[in-house]
Amino acid sequence: MGLFKNIFSSEKKETLDKGLEKSKTNFFSKLSKAVAGKSKVDDDVLDDLEEILVTSDVGVKTTIKIIERIENRVAKDKYLGTDELNQILREEIAGLLSETNVGEATDFEIPKDKKPYVIMVVGVNGVGKTTTIGKLAHQLKNKGLKVVLGAADTFRAAAIDQLQVWADRVDIPIIKQDMGSDPASVAFDTLQSGVNQDADVIIIDTAGRLHNKVNLMNELTKVKRVMQKVIGDAPHDVLLVLDGSTGQNAFEQAKQFTAATEVTSLAVTKLDGTAKGGVVIGISDQFKIPVKYIGVGEGIEDLQVFNKYEFVDSFFK
Repeated sequence: MGLFKNIFSSEKKETLDKGLEKSKTNFFSKLSKAVAGKSKVDDDVLDDLEEILVTSDVGVKTTIKIIERIENRVAKDKYLGTDELNQILREEIAGLLSETNVGEATDFEIPKDKKPYVIMVVGVNGVGKTTTIGKLAHQLKNKGLKVVLGAADTFRAAAIDQLQVWADRVDIPIIKQDMGSDPASVAFDTLQSGVNQDADVIIIDTAGRLHNKVNLMNELTKVKRVMQKVIGDAPHDVLLVLDGSTGQNAFEQAKQFTAATEVTSLAVTKLDGTAKGGVVIGISDQFKIPVKYIGVGEGIEDLQVFNKYEFVDSFFK
């Protein structure tokens, strides 16, 4: 199908392969049991495959689409051996994801026509939001961009402290106030500071409380409104961070947050510690919001841009 070519460097690809190891091992141990003693892809194998995809957190709707694509292929090719199933899955899932024009990035970059480019980061506590911000800031700084951080998650002292640790680690400026301060005020100060420093990118952390969606919506709306007093079209990107290890809960969080605010991109974290990596395939297919970044390890370099072809290639290798 010509969908797979080496896009990532061998080092980057190795990190991705390693990060998806648990998901892959889990998936293929189930698949090998399902096809044991069978030579061709028949209805029984497809039924088993459907169950495996669903239990691998690909999601029901996306699983149905994948099974339909494979059924069409079986009907057309008449005989498909179970030994070909791995390659077929790889091609059909990549084909399904290629129907959208997202997930094709190969490196960290931001639009050149917005300066400073403002990213507002949202997500519930514990998903790896602050770590993602730190790693993203590191990657953008490595591209020669000037980055400023804003600690607008003023609900928890730990969030401010944690962001400060990352700012120190990657050696970039951070704007913060005391715990309990008005998040919109922190965002305002950060944007003003970013403009004054001629920053290329401003990344704003926000509180991730979902227990009251109305409060969350009001707070994020206020933060946006106040930002726009400094930069008229800010934020340029609202990045929702999801914990991949929670599987279907990540879908639920995505639904909740997209209902509370306009989300323009997604980051899926903690894929290295889980067997639920299939959730990225489902989220990428189901939400009309691009997955921009994935977290595949603890290291500072282990946040990667999401490239659907490299991801599927690593998952079904």
